[in-house]
Amino acid sequence: MSNFVHLHNHSEYSLLDGACRIKDLVTAARQLDMPAIAITDHGVLYGVIDFYREAKKQGIKPIIGCEVYVAPRSRLDKMKGLDDYLYHLVLLCKNQQGYENLVQMVSRAFLEGFYYKPRVDRELLQQYSEGLIALSGCVAGEIPRLLMDGKKSEALQTALYYRDVFGPGNFYLEVQDHGMEEEKLVIPGLYQISDETGIPLVATNDIHYLQKKDAAAHDVLLCIQTGAVVSDSQRMRFSGSEFYMKSPSEMQALFPECPELIENSLRISEACNVDFSFGEFHLPYFDIPTNYSAESYLDMLVREAFAHKYPNPSEELLQRLEHEISVINRMGFAAYFLIVQDLVNWARENKVPVGPGRGSAAGSLVSYVLGITTIDPLKYDLLFERFLNPERVSMPDIDIDFCFEKRDRVIEYIVNRYGADRVAQIITFGTMAARAAIRDVGRALDIPYSDVDQLAKMIPAELGVSIERALEISPELMQSYQNDTTARKIIDMARAVEGMPRHASIHAAGVVIGKEPLTSILPLQKTPEGNVVTQFTKETVEDIGLLKMDILGLRTLTVIDRALEIIEKTRGIKIDLENIPLDDSDVYELLSQGNTIGVFQLESDGLRRILREMKPTRFEDLIAVIALYRPGPLGSGMVEDFINCKNGCQEIEYIHPRLENILKETYGVILYQEQVMRVAGDLAGFSMGEADVLRRAMGKKKPEELAAQRDKFIEGAARCSNIDEKTATRLFDIMESFAGYGFNKSHSAAYAMISYETAYLKTHYPVEYMCAFLSSVIDNQDRVVFYLKECQKMQIQVLPPDINESYENFTVAGGKIRFGLGAIKNVGINAVKNIVESRKQGAFTSLFNFCQQVDLAHINKRMVENFILAGCFDSLGITRKQALSIMDECIELALQIKQSQSSQQLSLFGDITSMVEEPRPRVKGELESKDLLSREKEVLGFFVSANPLDEHRDILPLLTTCQVADLEGNVNYTYVRVAGTVINLTRRVSRRGDSYARFILEDLSGRMEVMVFPSAYRRNADNLESDRVVVMEGYLDTREEQHKISLRRVQPVPSDIKELNIRIDDDNDTSDKRDAMLKLIKKYSGEQEVILHFPGRRALVLNDNLKVRPHIELKEELALLFGRENIWFA
Repeated sequence: MSNFVHLHNHSEYSLLDGACRIKDLVTAARQLDMPAIAITDHGVLYGVIDFYREAKKQGIKPIIGCEVYVAPRSRLDKMKGLDDYLYHLVLLCKNQQGYENLVQMVSRAFLEGFYYKPRVDRELLQQYSEGLIALSGCVAGEIPRLLMDGKKSEALQTALYYRDVFGPGNFYLEVQDHGMEEEKLVIPGLYQISDETGIPLVATNDIHYLQKKDAAAHDVLLCIQTGAVVSDSQRMRFSGSEFYMKSPSEMQALFPECPELIENSLRISEACNVDFSFGEFHLPYFDIPTNYSAESYLDMLVREAFAHKYPNPSEELLQRLEHEISVINRMGFAAYFLIVQDLVNWARENKVPVGPGRGSAAGSLVSYVLGITTIDPLKYDLLFERFLNPERVSMPDIDIDFCFEKRDRVIEYIVNRYGADRVAQIITFGTMAARAAIRDVGRALDIPYSDVDQLAKMIPAELGVSIERALEISPELMQSYQNDTTARKIIDMARAVEGMPRHASIHAAGVVIGKEPLTSILPLQKTPEGNVVTQFTKETVEDIGLLKMDILGLRTLTVIDRALEIIEKTRGIKIDLENIPLDDSDVYELLSQGNTIGVFQLESDGLRRILREMKPTRFEDLIAVIALYRPGPLGSGMVEDFINCKNGCQEIEYIHPRLENILKETYGVILYQEQVMRVAGDLAGFSMGEADVLRRAMGKKKPEELAAQRDKFIEGAARCSNIDEKTATRLFDIMESFAGYGFNKSHSAAYAMISYETAYLKTHYPVEYMCAFLSSVIDNQDRVVFYLKECQKMQIQVLPPDINESYENFTVAGGKIRFGLGAIKNVGINAVKNIVESRKQGAFTSLFNFCQQVDLAHINKRMVENFILAGCFDSLGITRKQALSIMDECIELALQIKQSQSSQQLSLFGDITSMVEEPRPRVKGELESKDLLSREKEVLGFFVSANPLDEHRDILPLLTTCQVADLEGNVNYTYVRVAGTVINLTRRVSRRGDSYARFILEDLSGRMEVMVFPSAYRRNADNLESDRVVVMEGYLDTREEQHKISLRRVQPVPSDIKELNIRIDDDNDTSDKRDAMLKLIKKYSGEQEVILHFPGRRALVLNDNLKVRPHIELKEELALLFGRENIWFA
């Protein structure tokens, strides 16, 4: 065993500074035969639990520590130029008391002392010194800094101070030698202080990467952190390449004259003994009435609610209730259920919309009767053990959806209920995924953007794909790696940093609640916005036994809530969604047609296709759809089997008669995890708890565990159902294969309910529902445009914004939707509130009257101009051109009047406003149509008055092979011809001096980004102009989730049609199709030429007697023969 231990180590959680992955750090120490290894990240304890587990797993001692930042004065002092000068100090935990003190110190460094960095000070060091060993730090430590400044006496006094704070034997002078000039100055001074005071010395290496060769990758990491490039000589960098994990012999070689420096590292490691316990629960205290325990109070609440919900319960219901109450109380989770039901009921009482349930909690009858969920678990055969299994003791997990806009009220209630010091949100870490790593590294290496972008796009758009995996499945990436030295350098460097944490942020939903102040259990920090968050991720929070709740903000609940308000206000109808019929044929008709834009969970192209093929007719079908639309089922053939069996196109097969009762609902397909559990229980005699263990084993796919479960299943099937071994084995194999794709039915049922509710509202109250939906996305202009297009398809008229009629959000007016003022570009909520408030005094009568009435401190000139361009003043009898011509005068005059009034300058003639002549427009007419629409689109993101494509509406379908909407999610198109308006054209010049461009092409169906690479730009630059209607062709790029078109040719819309083009590939070149084509050409005889395109050959112009007239039916009939993508007029 080595006599040296590394005590100063920075893991990946020293964000963008430490390049040591925790697992690799521990492995490297073990391989060097070290008995222990420390973690000392900069100012944080992010990784200590992961590090502890990994070290224990590999059989070496974990030493928990932190390199804290020490403020030069008080941590509360934050004066620029004085308090941003920090010292480093390494603290290591000797025992549990030391760990608790370190947690307190690190937390308070963030909560109280943060100034550029989290800072402790001497006050905190003295208060929390017990149980800690301190090392004086690297050259950035206080003592080394004093020595470098020649202040030897102060350095000695400082060393004595730290010895007194931490106690004799608990403070060490830290000696490092990375070959730096500063260290050569410091080391003799440290030796001298040790000689004079007896304070022991210890050798460390400031480890930031594991091997010497990793120095370059670490340097890139620093550049990513600082936004610099490697070639910048002025940037922050580490001197040399010595900050790696040196072997004991290398460390001994650095200090041959002082062997005690090495031996002291071992002494320190032996003195450090911190152990964490897992499996204990720290549930918060819940106020329970006198004479009740948590268990008896829950029992009382449940039975009261149960009697109300089920006046005449069956024996099965009563047994299920008794079973659930018994399990909950036996496992010690009564308080948990009391806390959750209290929160949900508070939300309902305070008009905060709550979802019907989420995850496996919907399988609990207790949750249902308490109102935590709204899905009857027995009605849909949802299993309690999928949620809470007595044979697998773990904290129950009830995630709750709340209205997105009111989620903060829920968190505020939790803080007030349990105490601000006992509640925090949960941290999460953004990591460098494959593409991001390529881009970050390329930027740091100062490689031209276009080259890096091209390389990044070679990474397949596969969920969670790694660079290693991408090299296996992307031939072009592997080719670049093998043949291009720059590409290889980027990829190798990106591999080194891929997956490392890049930044910390707040988990979207997680909230932790403790029964004691949280800093007694885990470290906290504060975000720049002032939110207190844990330094541990949600998995770690659960590991140490704290109550973690997911308080999710679901925007759809906000939409539903708003839609119900609008319906009640405009129609006088109060809808109770919990009691709507679930067998509404009109709703299933909407679903079967795939008209589900705006319907929860059912918006994507793929899901709408499945809905059209499946044609759901009952709520259970909707539950199945949500479970089916995932990568596993989609790639396994399960979806096709389900649809074919449902529609009678495929015979339903049950390999044993007793399966029919379990699988009938899903047409013989094992779709849900609950079905796997039910098969094990009904056919093989498993208890539901044992069946849940089987389900988990199938999901984990551990061979030894599966083998034991297989034997148990086969034996049970023979004993309980007289099933032979061959059939039982086949059934187990089928269950195992489907278990990998099986979905949690409880979650699917709960979310299917929200899907059904939104489909119901869209079916029966389309105007109100779409109005609510538009308001929910009002801060995202692209989404507003998307849903406005859906309104067009639904034939819902959208009225332009009106200064006297519009509010912040979209509103319903006479069966139409009125544009919201908040959707206008650069208009803030305060401006809208001021307008609405001013309007209470009476409607605005003119632009000048508007400027007089509103507060121009909230509404600036840009906003007024945008109101005009959006058409807000059109109803006041003034054109936009006229309004713009007097805008400045109106604003200036209104300001002068207000200044005069505020200074109390009274006119001899009375009220000054009555003497002012209102500005009158001196121009006539309106803006030119093109200019009006262009500027309207700029401020609204959408053409409301008209659309530039309207004048080409008849000719465009002839000129194109598809619409933009056809290309989303469709990989069948390769070369496309589309038409639309050029939006947001940007021209750029690459580092090589080549011009290129990008723009958005928008047609009546949607919008898509178009890339114009240098070669195409040279050919087409003259035809590229913003807001111009064009016809273009190019290649569809489907490598990223958001498809793009790589432009090849673009031209204005022609005034007349000259030719018909037909592309005939080898698969379509048959005599039957040629004969059919000639018949169609003769049927639509006319004056336009017909040109045939064959792969690899010159185009062929047909004879004059085979000319055609342009007609959409001719194009459609030819498309049936040769494919839509192969037919176009020009």
